[in-house]
Amino acid sequence: MRRIDYTITSEFNGDKVLWYLRGQAKLSARLVASLKTIPEGILLNGEHIRTIDRIHTGDVLTVNIPEGESTAEAREGELQVVYEDEDLLIVNKNPFIAVHPTHNHQGDTLANVVAGYLISKGKSAVFRAVGRLDKGTSGLMMMALNGYAASRLSENGVEKEYLAIAEGEYTESGTIDKPIYRPDPMKTLRATGEHGDRAVTHYTPVVTDGERTLLRIRLETGRTHQIRVHFASKGTPLAGDSMYGKADEEISRQALHCAKMTFTHPVTGKEISVEAPMYGDMEKIYEKICENAKK
Repeated sequence: MRRIDYTITSEFNGDKVLWYLRGQAKLSARLVASLKTIPEGILLNGEHIRTIDRIHTGDVLTVNIPEGESTAEAREGELQVVYEDEDLLIVNKNPFIAVHPTHNHQGDTLANVVAGYLISKGKSAVFRAVGRLDKGTSGLMMMALNGYAASRLSENGVEKEYLAIAEGEYTESGTIDKPIYRPDPMKTLRATGEHGDRAVTHYTPVVTDGERTLLRIRLETGRTHQIRVHFASKGTPLAGDSMYGKADEEISRQALHCAKMTFTHPVTGKEISVEAPMYGDMEKIYEKICENAKK
């Protein structure tokens, strides 16, 4: 159970508990309703309190958020933890592991490995991914460790920076603003087209050898396969992306990595930034581009 204490300041003196929890604390109506059913879900100075009661300056309002039940079968596996506290877990995802269980992936997903890791630390194994990465994409992935953190992060969002290797030369920063749609509802393949949903990708070249370019990318929108589709639409698909480009003997997946994540912590309010290095396959291509660029 996650305990969060709020010390009441003078500006909230005389407010109802409900007003504070929904307003200042930003708890969802659903979470507040569930806390009311728990004997020690909402406390004021250590004593049970009703949501219609009033709070005063100096009071300590406490919420005890239940952990929830496990959502994935736990199993052992490699997990590269980048950041962890009572509310969040951030890992550097292996590109060759799927995130969620599907009919093709049962027991061998990131959700299963995270469940095993959390149980080994005596924590609830509920898998609450904040965003997701495609199988074949590596890098930072965040999991909320309680319902409150998940709710706050879904509202406030997380700013991400990606690294990608495109098949082509880029020498200047730019923006790709092309709608994306799903041509066949039975397939995951996406394409650009006027009748699609708005999709905007900002990019900055890091280094190019004239044939391939390492790019830093920031998304303004979050469409499925957005980066892959956008660069393919310019005739410069990502290296190794067999779905939107062609296979590459140097990398057996799309050369795409979530390298940086910046966000406001859902409980402490602190600004946090974490980074993760590229996996070896992308790193080798990057080094090769750098060598060729010097020639």
